[in-house]
Amino acid sequence: MFTTPAFAQAAGAAGDTGGMLMSLLPFVLIFIIMYFLILRPQQKKVKEHAEMVKNIRRGDTIITSGGLVGKVTKVIDDDTVEFEVAEGIRARQMRQMITGVRAKGEPLSDRADNGKAAKPGKDAKGKETEAKDAEAKDDSATK
Repeated sequence: MFTTPAFAQAAGAAGDTGGMLMSLLPFVLIFIIMYFLILRPQQKKVKEHAEMVKNIRRGDTIITSGGLVGKVTKVIDDDTVEFEVAEGIRARQMRQMITGVRAKGEPLSDRADNGKAAKPGKDAKGKETEAKDAEAKDDSATK
């Protein structure tokens, strides 16, 4: 009759540390799952984009975040590239706003022609393109 309710509650609270750990366990598990499903793949994607943007060079076909597709004509500095949208129409773009590289261009020093006639190549179907073009020119010249 003379015991207070506060005294009775304090006696049962002494062994409650295990319950507190069990109540925090779901939050820890949610954070771990979020890290592996969301944060880690996002960090990997950002790293790949930074590497792609760093390796852009003259001759690459790029896609901008605005949807323009063009060929890089000049790498101005570490942050900016100049690309050609259509013949004679050039634009400057920040490297970070480039979303993709469609076709890698050939470096200038590796080109075989250097002002000479191009070597016969093959198109997507595996047929020789230059040889057919030369035959068509010969046929038109003889007519």
